[in-house]
Amino acid sequence: MGIFEPFRALGYITDGTPFTVQRRGMETFITLSTGKSWQIYNCAKLNLVLAGPELVKKIRALASWRDFTFAASGCDIVVFKRAHQVATWSGHKAKVAFLLLFGKHILSLDLQGSLLIWTAVELDPNKALVGQIQLGEKFYPSCIMHPDTYLNKVIVGSEEGTLQLWNISTQKKLYEFKGWGSSIRCCVSSPALDVVGIGCADGKIHVHNLRFDEEVVTFTHATRGAVTALAFRTDGQPLLAAGGSSGVISVWNLEKKRLHSVIKDAHYSSICSLYFFANEPVLMSSSTDNSIKMWIFDTSDGEARLLRFRSGHSAPPTCIRYYGKGRHILSAGQDRAFRFFSVIQDQQSRELSQGHVVKRAKKLKLKEEEIKLPPVIAFDAAEIRERDWCNVVTCHLDDPCAYTWRLQNFVIGEHILRPSCEVPTAVKACSISTCGNFAVIGTEGGWIERFNLQSGFSRGSYIDIGEEEPCGHHGAVVGLACEAMNALLISGGYNGDIKIWDFKGRELKFRWEVGAPLVKIVYHAGNGLLATAADDMILRLYDVTAVRIVRKFVGHMDRVTDLCFSEDGKWLLSSSMDGTIRIWDVISSRQLDAIHVDAAPTALSISPNMDMLATTHVDKNGIYLWANRMMYSAAEDIESFISGEQVVNVPMPPVSSRKDSEDTEEDTLVKDQAIKKLGTSNSLLGNLCSAQLTPGLVTLAMLPKTQWQSLVNLDIIKMRNKPIEPPKKPEKAPFFLQSLSTLSGDRIFVHNSVTDSGDQDEAEKVITAAQSGNKNDGFSAFMKLLHSCMETGDFASVTDYLKSLSPSAVDLELRMLQIIDNENITETEHAVELKGIGMLLDYFVSEVFYNNNFEFVQALIRLFLKIHGETIRRQISLQEKARQLLELQSSTWQRLDTSFQNTRCMITFLSNSQF
Repeated sequence: MGIFEPFRALGYITDGTPFTVQRRGMETFITLSTGKSWQIYNCAKLNLVLAGPELVKKIRALASWRDFTFAASGCDIVVFKRAHQVATWSGHKAKVAFLLLFGKHILSLDLQGSLLIWTAVELDPNKALVGQIQLGEKFYPSCIMHPDTYLNKVIVGSEEGTLQLWNISTQKKLYEFKGWGSSIRCCVSSPALDVVGIGCADGKIHVHNLRFDEEVVTFTHATRGAVTALAFRTDGQPLLAAGGSSGVISVWNLEKKRLHSVIKDAHYSSICSLYFFANEPVLMSSSTDNSIKMWIFDTSDGEARLLRFRSGHSAPPTCIRYYGKGRHILSAGQDRAFRFFSVIQDQQSRELSQGHVVKRAKKLKLKEEEIKLPPVIAFDAAEIRERDWCNVVTCHLDDPCAYTWRLQNFVIGEHILRPSCEVPTAVKACSISTCGNFAVIGTEGGWIERFNLQSGFSRGSYIDIGEEEPCGHHGAVVGLACEAMNALLISGGYNGDIKIWDFKGRELKFRWEVGAPLVKIVYHAGNGLLATAADDMILRLYDVTAVRIVRKFVGHMDRVTDLCFSEDGKWLLSSSMDGTIRIWDVISSRQLDAIHVDAAPTALSISPNMDMLATTHVDKNGIYLWANRMMYSAAEDIESFISGEQVVNVPMPPVSSRKDSEDTEEDTLVKDQAIKKLGTSNSLLGNLCSAQLTPGLVTLAMLPKTQWQSLVNLDIIKMRNKPIEPPKKPEKAPFFLQSLSTLSGDRIFVHNSVTDSGDQDEAEKVITAAQSGNKNDGFSAFMKLLHSCMETGDFASVTDYLKSLSPSAVDLELRMLQIIDNENITETEHAVELKGIGMLLDYFVSEVFYNNNFEFVQALIRLFLKIHGETIRRQISLQEKARQLLELQSSTWQRLDTSFQNTRCMITFLSNSQF
């Protein structure tokens, strides 16, 4: 693994696999497939709640039951409990195409007609399989469903157009329906008894009575393609929704036997699933266009309107760029969409509005895709003027105009930038000045013109008087860049010439000849370097200030697709159609790292803080994020990450960012190097390296606030819960009052702090452990654990034990060492207590030194000093350890206070500044 490792993929919502819906309490959840992984959304707001790990093969079917998710991948069925894989069922000899939840059983059906019956309550693969049915040699299944009220029976549709009714309990075929001479695509049960809806490939919908094998009604859906999904409304309205391969949803009235309404352009491609929520006028739809939508039937005319949706690119994106300090990504793809993705929260991702597309499409009787702008081929953005006016400019395929966008409102701008050349040609490149006031565009005919973004007016063109025709380049302009001080403009032509212009005077100052047709140019304003990629697959770096070439990088074996500089200008990243992403060190003029992926990268962008790399790939609809391992590792030596000239094969990032808990060999090597550099033993730093990024940070225990705050305020809680009247001692303890035996055989009642908190079991465990310890050598089980950790130097198990206890139980553990009479302390009589207090001091010194479980340890120290402070003051042997703890506490809190003060000053400064 090199500098960047796979992290996660953005923009994936669903593929062509039908979804599954599950009701849990008052909420409804939908499970969707994203290829080799799956995601669960809460239907209340369509927010992502869970994502599963990546599988080896593509998911073809899904089923969900309680906390379990079943995914058909290849010939196996993978079982997940929440997001963890718990079992794999193998038994099919062909690919599993369908899964059906049948009570507490899962029915799996493969492409060769083998139907296996599994029990969902048994995870053992040897015990989970309870039955097997072979449908027939010439029977190729296309769907499976369970008719309501039909006990132990399922209906299986086929590609030949016939249906079979099977009893899975007796494993016998009960009846075969002749069909309608067309392949059956879907079959669903209706609210009416014995009635089902069947969708065929010829575009017909058959509402059929199973008991009498009679046709109830037939609807024709042929003009909208094959029927791929059906759903009956269950809130009393006799409506049937049908989805087709053209992306149109038709709603039919079953009583009037005619078309009720049509949702045109519901999706851009084939609909794979439809579902009406129980007793609600809400329809859920999913499609292969990477989107899910919820439609509600609440209008006066009974038609549906869009309630909420989640969508991503329906075609591969080709241009991406980080925006907003690395928290967002702008992307444009072949689906004519310009999107805004959030790296942190997926529900904040959206598509930028192109105006009233739906209304214009209805008025002109065209599809929404035909109304949208052509695909974006290049764009530029400036964050400085986001609140003032349009701050994004886009160039579109074969479009002679450039368009402005206002990201503050996520809408297209009011100005259209039209070049004033005599012969209009398509705009190929654009750039926004550093100040955000000007946009420069270049056309396919070589014309370069500057516009004011606030007014949209032209501010002059850049013309080379040496050219035959009045233009900037003799050929297409492939790239533009503005210098940081708005002093220079850099342009690159397809014919291989790079020109430097006076930005204000629009005069040509210098010209380079690359020697090969240019593909891409990128300029870094911080170091003044210009990177170019040409058809000869050589990357060249030019110093614009010194006006000379400074670097050449050779290594790509195919066309270079994109370039980008790191924020500090020390790295140049490039992607190519040879499937590699390479990182070049500008200072040392060498290749640092090269990774090879299965799908060729088409665009890349690195975040401003260099912690993430975003890429797009051929035939991939998502945006892939790669994590910088140097930012999240204790090792600082770059040589431990780079691969040099060697190209490393790396898998694509998964949809979920979950990783296995085991460390790889390279991660172990990095940790060992960090330990060696710090000069500390492995046993003491093992927990530190796995939990902390750098030793200067403090690591929190991540416990509920009430757990460690209760330790500090335990006396207040006891006083508040103290009864008003003192308890009267009964003659005999009632049977319901818990009591425990002491060493002397007497019966004592449990401490009030325990009974008030409801922690009798934990108190009994603590006292029982103390009794068993006192019978041996005077140490309780907790003190024995502490003593064993003192020998190894790793106190992680001690902290875990204390964190597992309630505040009252922790208080009881510390009070078991309390010396009541501090006036007459002798080392022989109180040796056990003094040794235990000393070990606790050593434990606190270690935890404070390594800054582990910071807030929990601070609460423990306060409670410990409150109980044993007087004893430590009177014992010279304990004072030295207490003094050491005091020094560590003072230095730690001084360092934290300095950091807090710096942060407060910075926030105060920024809050009083005006930008």
